Amino acid sequence: MRITNSLMSKNFMRNLNNNMKSVYKYQEQLSTMEQVSRPSDDPLKVSKVLDLNNEIKQNEEYKSTINDSIDFTNAQDSALANATNSMQRIYTLTQQAANGTYNEQDRDAIRTEVENEIDTLLDSLNTSFGGRYIFAGNHTTSKPFEKTLDAEGNFTGIQYNGTTEENGPGMSGNTTKEIARGVNVELQTDGRALMNSQGEEDNLGAFFNKLLTALDENNTDDLGGELLERVDAEMNNIVNLRTGIGATNNRLTAAKDRNESEYLNLKTTYSNTQDIDLAETYMQYSMEMVAYEASLQMGNKILQNSLLNYM
Repeated sequence: MRITNSLMSKNFMRNLNNNMKSVYKYQEQLSTMEQVSRPSDDPLKVSKVLDLNNEIKQNEEYKSTINDSIDFTNAQDSALANATNSMQRIYTLTQQAANGTYNEQDRDAIRTEVENEIDTLLDSLNTSFGGRYIFAGNHTTSKPFEKTLDAEGNFTGIQYNGTTEENGPGMSGNTTKEIARGVNVELQTDGRALMNSQGEEDNLGAFFNKLLTALDENNTDDLGGELLERVDAEMNNIVNLRTGIGATNNRLTAAKDRNESEYLNLKTTYSNTQDIDLAETYMQYSMEMVAYEASLQMGNKILQNSLLNYM
């Protein structure tokens, strides 16, 4: 009889312990609002939850990169819009200076305004965003465009301090950003495109030098001919680069939409995998509590009977 009662007591304690574990399980789920909290709860589900959590974090990192890149290209577009305005003004001034009715004093005034517009143009091209110069190539902390002067302080050209061939033959000054797994986008940060080199010593700076020299010399033939055409060509070069940056911005905007859609899908999947059904979990908890309390009541009788056998 004592052996039977002892066995019943052991079975009771084992069942009571199982009931307590079930109660604690649902109690913890109601407290955390999550189905699993540790690998022992459900190894496969925990593994899936961890994978989803990593994907969500990576998605958020891509979102940050995309947003930063969109803001960056917006800054580039604004800078090039201002640069285009400067070139348009230089075009108008060059056209006026080519007019034979203008005298030397008129052209001196035009020259002064052209110089001011060159400075304004360089200020636009030297725009920085978040502490990074937007057209400096890989040298983001170096002011890319610098006006060069002779000993008397006269304009002689423009020096580009960004990525050049000296940093490595064929090295691109554009910046590559990863915006999704295996998907990269190239930001047009190589300012050499704006220098628009036509030869070893013929670029934007050399052209401006020729223009200022023609104004000094009242050379209306060059002003109304090749120099006016060159202003138009330089303006088109800026517009073309701006168009390319606009296309990159459109791609980034589309990537942002896809990123946000993927984020919602990941969060939904994560919720379905990890979050509890509150009503169902509370019902399970209530049922386990009823079973646990019933076990306690039954245990009192079993334990009392076991004690009586030893009296």
